Amino acid sequence: METAQKRWYEKLPHPYILLFLIVVAVAILTYFLPPGVYDRVVVNGRKVVDPTTYHAVDPTPVTLMQFLTAIPRGIVNAGIVVVITFISGAMFNVLQSTGAIEHGVGYAVKRIGVGNYRKLIWIVMLIFGFLGATVGFENNIAVTPIAVFVALALGGDVMVGAGMAIAGIGIGFATSPINPYTVGTAHAIAQLPIYSGIAFRSLYCLCAIILTGFHVTSYMDRIRRDPSKSLVPDADTSGLTLTKPIEEYELTARDKAVLSVFVAGMAFTIFGVLRWKWYLNEMAGLFLLIGIVGAFAGGIRPNRMVELMIEGAKSVAGGALAIGVALAIQVVMKDGNITDAVIHGLVAPLQGLGIYASAVLMSVAHCLINFLIPSGSGQALATMPVMIPLSDLVGMTRQVSVMAFQIGDGVTNLCYPTVGGMLAMLALTRVPFDRWFRFVFPLVVKVVLLGWVFMCVGIAIGWN
Repeated sequence: METAQKRWYEKLPHPYILLFLIVVAVAILTYFLPPGVYDRVVVNGRKVVDPTTYHAVDPTPVTLMQFLTAIPRGIVNAGIVVVITFISGAMFNVLQSTGAIEHGVGYAVKRIGVGNYRKLIWIVMLIFGFLGATVGFENNIAVTPIAVFVALALGGDVMVGAGMAIAGIGIGFATSPINPYTVGTAHAIAQLPIYSGIAFRSLYCLCAIILTGFHVTSYMDRIRRDPSKSLVPDADTSGLTLTKPIEEYELTARDKAVLSVFVAGMAFTIFGVLRWKWYLNEMAGLFLLIGIVGAFAGGIRPNRMVELMIEGAKSVAGGALAIGVALAIQVVMKDGNITDAVIHGLVAPLQGLGIYASAVLMSVAHCLINFLIPSGSGQALATMPVMIPLSDLVGMTRQVSVMAFQIGDGVTNLCYPTVGGMLAMLALTRVPFDRWFRFVFPLVVKVVLLGWVFMCVGIAIGWN
């Protein structure tokens, strides 16, 4: 029988190889791309570029030693994201070993009913979408494996779980009307009231999450009808599946104690993020505490707890280290002084275009830049001082310009191997990047196209 020809996204190399090749390509680029920089000025305590100051500088092509040390330096720069990935894996493995998570998921599915799998998928995904919109992206790394438990209990695969968790968090974060890293930073640079235009942006957020829900449930329906359609038939599901019939699941006092520790700990984390502006350092410390207290509540002895934590950290090592490899790209660009040159080169062609074309191509430019600068606030500080004057020149409102940035920066976080938080979540949900890309890329295209429709409507109504 003739083998079906593979599509381009089925031929993707291992993420480590892909990232290494990108580092090599960027290093070579430093020998050919004329370097240049924008001067930085301090505005409200933050360094932003002055769009009128772009100028050439002496070439500084990456040396062999700079290239060889790029990955180690990337891992160092990614330190806290790598740390929270290891601690999240350790914490979850401890809680999982108590049996409380399995029993909690089994009991919930029993109460709602396996036949209502669509309802449960929507509930779980909306919760993750809300967490993404309000708490952040990397802040939710630790809770993603819960969705895999639910997906497998419903007869799905690990991709369904990743879709509910990672896509839900990612789309919620990307389209959030109150995202402090993207919308908040961009509004400050654009001199707009912080979180203004919230109603229009909230409508886009809601529509994008609904679109994501249909994407996940459609995949679930497909693999329930034909399990051979699964993108991850060979996924390792050890420790994530239910071990007995649904009707036998009940919650013991010990299960309730462990789940209470987990829920209370995550609720306190959310409170800390919103009230005290906690970030990854504080969260990593709290996750470690949740794991220790959860082990005590679950009757796990100290020595066994340490062994479980080490096992959990080992299980996410591949994804954790990939985060540092991804950051090596930025290290090489900085060494070669080509970051601003790339931004300048992408923005220059937008001048002189019509307002609608400028809005769409501005979003495309942000999509491309996001591959190299996946930090929301970092990209805003580097690009928005350039984009805002450009939008003024073509008659585009600054709200639309901010939305073009929000779409280009945020949505593509779900499909770029340079996004550390996404790689960490894939490690925890046990989904290979190439399979994830095949699943999520069509969704990314849909949400971006939806965003362009909203941008065009915003232009038409003079949204400001």
